[in-house]
Amino acid sequence: MKTFKLYILLAALITGTLCFSQSSKKANILYENKAYIEAAEIFSSLPKTAENLEKLGDCYYYNSEFDKAYKAYKQVYDAKINTELTEDFYFKYFQVLKGTKNYEKADEISTQHLNDTINTPELKELLKRIVPYKYELKNLTEDVGGSSFGIGLHGDKVVFASTKNIENPNYNWNGKPYLDLYEGVVSKGDDITLDSIQPLSDAINTVKQHESNAVFTKDGKTMYFSRNLKKRIDLDSTKIAVVSIFKAELIDDEWKNIEPVSFSSETYSTMHPSLNSDETRLYFSSDMPSTLGSFDIFYVDVYADHTFGAPINLGENINTIRREQFPFIAADSTLYFSSNGKHGFGGLDLFASSVSNNEFLDALNLGETINSEKDDFSFVIADSINTGYISSNRSGLDNIYTFKRIENERTYFIEGLVTDKVTGKILPNTTVTLFDKDGNVIAEQLVGEDGRYKLPTQPSQKYSVEGFQPKYIPQLEFFDTNDKGNIEFNIELEIESYKDAEEIVTDDDEGNTYIELENIYFDFAKWDIKPQAARTLDVLVALLTKYPRMEIQLGAHTDSRAGYEFNMDLSEKRARATLEYLVENGIPRTRLTSKGYGETKPLVPCGENCTETEFSINRRCEFLILR
Repeated sequence: MKTFKLYILLAALITGTLCFSQSSKKANILYENKAYIEAAEIFSSLPKTAENLEKLGDCYYYNSEFDKAYKAYKQVYDAKINTELTEDFYFKYFQVLKGTKNYEKADEISTQHLNDTINTPELKELLKRIVPYKYELKNLTEDVGGSSFGIGLHGDKVVFASTKNIENPNYNWNGKPYLDLYEGVVSKGDDITLDSIQPLSDAINTVKQHESNAVFTKDGKTMYFSRNLKKRIDLDSTKIAVVSIFKAELIDDEWKNIEPVSFSSETYSTMHPSLNSDETRLYFSSDMPSTLGSFDIFYVDVYADHTFGAPINLGENINTIRREQFPFIAADSTLYFSSNGKHGFGGLDLFASSVSNNEFLDALNLGETINSEKDDFSFVIADSINTGYISSNRSGLDNIYTFKRIENERTYFIEGLVTDKVTGKILPNTTVTLFDKDGNVIAEQLVGEDGRYKLPTQPSQKYSVEGFQPKYIPQLEFFDTNDKGNIEFNIELEIESYKDAEEIVTDDDEGNTYIELENIYFDFAKWDIKPQAARTLDVLVALLTKYPRMEIQLGAHTDSRAGYEFNMDLSEKRARATLEYLVENGIPRTRLTSKGYGETKPLVPCGENCTETEFSINRRCEFLILR
């Protein structure tokens, strides 16, 4: 009987193991084919190994289900062995942490594992100050059905992509119908709606391919749009679909001559086309071999004969090692695009970059009023420069939002950090002063423990800013403000100590700073400045002239011979005589103090039993830097 029970137990274990093995194999096949919805269902029931949990998290991550992805990735991370986790895992975990608004942990992951130091609270505060607009959003497609995104302007209509056609077969990646292109009319007025929605013709919309992101020439006769190819390619043992930009021509009210553009390929993707205002350049996103990251933004010239130039990468001011997509070129040549490789709030964030000297400048995050912790993309400006559309999955589905942007009240200011030029240490209690072009003091601040300063400015003005710290050489920097968005200047003040700048300046063990010169000798019981002493003091005159903010104390010391009162009086007279010599040679009296110490501070405390050498060492003048 016992043998029979043991047989039943072993059979159950073997059957269970085989079932798990078969399920694991099926889940991995689905995963490799990017059928993430079905794969997730199986992975969630498999043993919670690190591999299964990471793949389960991936299935959720690639469908923007960040709450579920977080739970899976966290289990992997909490049980991690650092050498077993890849940079790719850390980046995805970082993204889902931001996507669930766990910014503190996300910043930690980025700093420790992605070599990219981020402080999200500081980023938020910075963007509140420097972003020129705030945005008011309204969901335009919440009643359309399915997911919708990517508006293109086509005369008095708009064209967008949507999964609303439930008769289309489902896409394995997300279990939703394939995307088609639709056109509709956006109503005017306060209650904005999207009406008269109709699919584009079957010449454009296919059954088992995605169509999206249409852009039109101004005459409405040429359309560029994205469509995935039927053929899949092998990439790292995984079959992936290639997306290409297609061009279509409107002839007799029908879309014809629908072909991929010449710079597309069957081995890499091109997508998200956008024309500049004079239609001489077409911007797009691609993972072609010359990319810096997974997807970069490029442009091609569009020639008069409707051919295209070679793709040009927009470079590091725009592109990162991650993903940059969905470009839009405004009439003023500002580039709007989305990125998950620049500092933001989670997923794809919207950025803008203006042009200077034919180059795009560093991109600016558009801020929290338009960006969310999820994907925000497909920025398009409508008829008015302050209205337009974006797409976002912040509600759980892709939707199109209208925006109205309102110019923020600009606050002009200068800010920065004060540090030691040599050591790099922060310098609290530095006085930072702002001057106008005529040298008048505009504002002044004593910096705190963080070493930072911030002072108000005005547009179209010339300024200088100075950092001053006792025992340091003041640093003065000049700058101009303008009237076109330079609302913030960041000037780091790196000031150098007298000690580091001059070999004859040293610190003692107590932190006092002295100027070391040859000793000044006086005749017995005398205090007049002899020629040899004058030559030594001339070195001091030159130093004080070089640094007009330096203030010093002239201290005179005697040996212990003669009486206490006599020595104190004699040292006072010698100190005053030294001070008067400096004043006679052009040093303002306000920068000088004198003090006689008599015999109270001997360098060699030998009393009355000193040797002549020891008496000589104690009989001296010292030059203490006060500031």
